[in-house]
Amino acid sequence: MVNLAKAFAKNNFQVDMVLAQAEGPYLSQIPSDIRIVNLNASRVALSLFPLAKYLRKNKPFALISALNHANIIAILAAKASLSKTRIFVTEHSTLSRSLLHPANFRTKLMPFFMKLFYPMADHVIAVSNGVADDLSKTLNFSRSKIEVIYNPIVTDDLFQKANEEVDHPWFKNKQHPVILAVGRLTEAKDYPTLIKAFYHVRKQKEAKLVILGDGEKREELLNLVKDMGLEQDVDIIGFVQNPYAYMKRCSVFVLSSKWEGLPTVLVEALACGANIVATDCPSGPREILKNGKYGYLVPVGDVEGLVDVVLRCLSQSINLNKEKLITRSNDFHVEKIAREYIDLFHLL
Repeated sequence: MVNLAKAFAKNNFQVDMVLAQAEGPYLSQIPSDIRIVNLNASRVALSLFPLAKYLRKNKPFALISALNHANIIAILAAKASLSKTRIFVTEHSTLSRSLLHPANFRTKLMPFFMKLFYPMADHVIAVSNGVADDLSKTLNFSRSKIEVIYNPIVTDDLFQKANEEVDHPWFKNKQHPVILAVGRLTEAKDYPTLIKAFYHVRKQKEAKLVILGDGEKREELLNLVKDMGLEQDVDIIGFVQNPYAYMKRCSVFVLSSKWEGLPTVLVEALACGANIVATDCPSGPREILKNGKYGYLVPVGDVEGLVDVVLRCLSQSINLNKEKLITRSNDFHVEKIAREYIDLFHLL
């Protein structure tokens, strides 16, 4: 959303970033020409009336929302405000898979509300064909009514940040190859499979594993690392502002997810020219990597398959041309994606 807002501003749109609560690590990335509107709502659901008031007062041409519960609030707020604002709701995750692991009762009810309210939006946008197909099937919603626009992931700033130094001894001394994973420490990312695979890799080759990210599974993963005797070889660092410098310098980048929508980190790793190994999860990796043309796909939860391909990457028996990887990543460049949204605006 930050990348999209910047691109719209660059194309001479007046842009507001409307937030339930104006907080979080990405606030510092929002430039001064984008107005931050803080609704001061403790929960997204409680932002309904403040958002309706904002729409009634400001009358924006379009509102783009993300995440299904926020999408529903956006649609309701637009109706309550009686404004003519066009509503674009975006889906970023594979709904059927998310429902298998509901975080709470609200998650279980979400498909009912989505079926009820999504048809009221001017456009429903999915971030990958896999997400669109799944959304259509899960909600019994016409596939022809779902537009696919990739996330605006690659920026010129990304390439600049990738060239910065990494303040970590394993990357500085380059004594051993480093396997890298980036993403929140959640059920969806399936880091236990990656750690178990690394255990077997480590038996055959000196290597290190670095995981960038925070989340509710942190203690569980730290305990697994300890139980497997990998404390000297695995570092779960937490959130970092610049993961791209790590991506550019790693020996192998691994995505071990059970499910995704369109994994941002996979595109970022492509842009950094990293050797990529990813699970063939629904959805995104196969689509991004073009059926394995730009990286290596293994079945979800396949420890042995992950071990085999990672070892082959570390032995340099398989390596892809970095320039081709970077060229593929430009299909997700912010300027290209912003133009697709702008073209959609003009249809209304």
